[in-house]
Amino acid sequence: MPRSDFVARARVEIDAPVEEVWAALVDPEQIREYMFGAEVSTDWTVGSPITWSGTWEGRSYADKGTILALDPPWRLAYSHFSPLGGDEDIPENHHNVTIDLAQDETGTDVILIQGNNKTAERREHSQANWQRMLNGLKRHVESGGSAA
Repeated sequence: MPRSDFVARARVEIDAPVEEVWAALVDPEQIREYMFGAEVSTDWTVGSPITWSGTWEGRSYADKGTILALDPPWRLAYSHFSPLGGDEDIPENHHNVTIDLAQDETGTDVILIQGNNKTAERREHSQANWQRMLNGLKRHVESGGSAA
């Protein structure tokens, strides 16, 4: 089965304006609050590197990627590679993550898609992790954690 069939999807509705949600997506201090303590480093420029580091389930990690698209406050896309997955660090083993925001009557709809998962099991694992992250983003922003 082609990898295109193993796309992880997560979605959340956040009761806040799109600008507040966007700020939480690109502010490293806020990211640390809802993304499992990750330390994020990038200059948020298309083509620039992005790194995430921290401890996940008792193991230190240093993930990396490249900013692929940036359309504030509507879309953020980046590649992502984690050595914890046990795969070789080659482009074919990098995920592509796209986060789209849409303002509606009740707040901001956040849709995250991660492509290039090797198996259905990996897709399910990624999907569950991304949904936990988005739920954390929702709690963070709705509790007033985002900068105005």
